[in-house]
Amino acid sequence: MRLVSISDTHNKHEDLQLPDADILIHCGDFTEGGSKKETLNFLEWFSKQPHTHKILVAGNHDFYLEKHQQEISNIIPNNIIYLEDSGINIKGINFWGSPYTPSNVNWAFALERGKRIKEKWNMIPEDTHILITHTPPYSIHDESIEYKNIGCEELLKKVVDIKPRFHLFGHVHDDFGSKKIGTTTFINSSVMDNKSRLINKISVFEI
Repeated sequence: MRLVSISDTHNKHEDLQLPDADILIHCGDFTEGGSKKETLNFLEWFSKQPHTHKILVAGNHDFYLEKHQQEISNIIPNNIIYLEDSGINIKGINFWGSPYTPSNVNWAFALERGKRIKEKWNMIPEDTHILITHTPPYSIHDESIEYKNIGCEELLKKVVDIKPRFHLFGHVHDDFGSKKIGTTTFINSSVMDNKSRLINKISVFEI
């Protein structure tokens, strides 16, 4: 299967030129202010993309989905697979997605480092093939211009333990790219740089 992964589009999704693929994945921060209008605009666009399967995970800017978690089935179009500490199997490949980011600041889907966020990562099944999170794991494509290594330490421990074939994420615009460590390929799919320019390549891979 051919997969396309994007992240951190921040309301500029309509300016993207997406390649053909079987599966389109968004790793969060599709809005900027997290409003209802922004959210519905993105969801309408995302649902119209021609890819057979469309998988979505929220990010720390996506407040509307956090505030309306009990109404997700009424918000998300039927042809979008929304993953929030949940998974799906597509043609024998197990996907798992989670929106949480380690932070003490009042962002969407933000949890304190350590025990609280570890509880979320403990939910990730051992047989996950493709892990989708908004935050990077600690020390892997997680350096910004202002801060070094803002990824999640507890997430890194979980990924090292379960060894998914791919770990997709975004959040840190300045550290776009991919890296293979052991049997896991890590992909920071942020399409924007730190100046909110859509200059990073679209991440494409096969499994």
